[in-house]
Order: sequence, then structure tokens, then C-alpha cells
Amino acid sequence: MTRQQVLDLYFLDARHKLIELAAFLDRVERAEGEDDFRLQSFRAALTKLDGKKKNKAKAVLLAFSDPTTKPIEKAFGKGAVGAFSK
Repeated sequence: MTRQQVLDLYFLDARHKLIELAAFLDRVERAEGEDDFRLQSFRAALTKLDGKKKNKAKAVLLAFSDPTTKPIEKAFGKGAVGAFSK
């Protein structure tokens, strides 16, 4: 597809998602309490969207991923939380 075709097809959906992200951050910032590892990972992932670098999706996924290679004895919690707690 051409760039124009990609914009025509996906722009409104991407715009909607960006507004949803902004609303999420507004809610978090209005709430009382401290940031945790999920918000820190989220903010780190947002920095990967800036600029002309390629493979932004990979960089965002890696911002949430566990970089360790050594298995742990027991999992933290009972389910996935969507970000790596350092």
C-alpha cells in the first residue's frame, strides 16, 4: 500500500487509540498514590514512539518485556500483569 492508503485506512483508528492513551494518563495522574513498575514501563514504551526509527512495535514490546534469561523458582502472583517488575 502507499502511505496515503495506509493513512486513509488506519488513521482514525490510531487517532482513537492515542486519545484513549491520553485519557488513561490523565486518570492516572489525577489519582493519588505512587507510580509502580507498570506505569514506569508504560512511560518507557511511549518514548519508543518518538522519531523516525524503525521497528517501533518491537521496541514498545521490549519495553514491557522481562530481559532476564535465568529462570525464576516461583512466579510472582497468579497472572500476567503486562510489564516486567525489576
